[in-house]
Amino acid sequence: MELKDLLLTPLYLLLFYGIAFAVRSKVTNKFTKKYFIPALTVKFVGAIGLGLIYQFYYGGGDTFNYFNHTKVIYQAFGDSASAGLKLIFGNHETFDPEITRYIPQLYWYNAPTEYFVVRIASFCAILAFDTYTVIALFFAFISFSGMWAMYITFVRIFPLAYKKLAIAVFFLPSVFFWGSGVMKDSICIGALGWVFYGFYHATIDRKNIITASFLGFIGAYVLIAVKVYILLSFLPPALLWIFNENSSRIRSAGLRMLVKPVFIVFGLIAAYFGATHLTAGDDKYDVDKIGERTKINSAYLTSQVANGSAYNIGSFDGSLGSMVKVAPQAVIVSLFRPFIWEVRNPVMLLSALEAILFIYLTFSLFYRTGVVKSFQLIASQPILTFCFIFSIVLAIGVGTNSGNFGTLVRYKIPLMPFYLGALYIMQYKAAQLRAKPQVKSVRKFRQLAVTE
Repeated sequence: MELKDLLLTPLYLLLFYGIAFAVRSKVTNKFTKKYFIPALTVKFVGAIGLGLIYQFYYGGGDTFNYFNHTKVIYQAFGDSASAGLKLIFGNHETFDPEITRYIPQLYWYNAPTEYFVVRIASFCAILAFDTYTVIALFFAFISFSGMWAMYITFVRIFPLAYKKLAIAVFFLPSVFFWGSGVMKDSICIGALGWVFYGFYHATIDRKNIITASFLGFIGAYVLIAVKVYILLSFLPPALLWIFNENSSRIRSAGLRMLVKPVFIVFGLIAAYFGATHLTAGDDKYDVDKIGERTKINSAYLTSQVANGSAYNIGSFDGSLGSMVKVAPQAVIVSLFRPFIWEVRNPVMLLSALEAILFIYLTFSLFYRTGVVKSFQLIASQPILTFCFIFSIVLAIGVGTNSGNFGTLVRYKIPLMPFYLGALYIMQYKAAQLRAKPQVKSVRKFRQLAVTE
């Protein structure tokens, strides 16, 4: 970070807050309004804090690798606006002599997923005079837009839990720290929020279908470009959600039994199509190579960790069958670890405290409600079914693909709001089942708690 970071950051903060206050009334209501600015603030704190941690604690890392790429492109833009724009928006498959001299300086030029983030960062750099902290604020602001969309979608589905849902989406330390700076994770969790918003409003709520579909497709495009496995984890439970919502509207039990196989088959076909066509030919995510790739990544990351943050979920040979065997351990390590005695540094301590919260809420809910009744409750509520299946599927993926807690804490942040949000919704539902409280004017409250 440089002197211009200190000079420009306060000015851009005023600009972003000015925009936020200007749009707040359009995207909030009397219940959600009070969370808008605090949620944005923690994103800004996370974005700046991540840069400071990487600079003074880690001594470098991916966030500064992205920034180094923006320096090259910003210089190219200064030499020739045409060259700069070609590096940001151009097609890499076409030879262009105007940008040839810059390409050797761009280590990730031929790495599509990383360079997609470089494109976004470089566009922000032009608006930010290539100032790292200001670029980080842009990333936080972009990410926040998607996470706010995620939050108001949750609130629309279950408005009674709007306070705790705000905690689940915005105020988990790992989520706002790792999901706010100049990293893939910031872009992906924001994009996931827009996918969730678009999917729900276009297929379940069926309001503002065109706008919701457009925003959802933009989010899906970003996930395909950066971390397609998040979208692939989202797809099967989302299709099951559609079935559950529609089957509950069919009064005839016999007709439901006839329609159910159709939805299941359709879901399997769509999931297979997405998994095979979206990842075909991709060395990282091709389904034919994912087992082998997972084994390589896990072994490499484990071997690189010398500070005690590695974990072992069991041996597997890279086949999908062996991944199934280690799946339970992968879920446990993703949702409930590191345990407090496994903490080796302050970053792991935050993750361990979050894991304690997850453990406490999970086991207390199942204990107080009963195991059978808990699963019946999850099966009866489509949003709970979706959240838990999505969280478990993604937990298996990141748990087997990491190998150490340092990378796992970043990989798992997309599932954390959904898992904790589901626990909080389940907490309310379970309390209603036990006490059967009388809630006055539920319809009025639902209307007030929804932002459209």
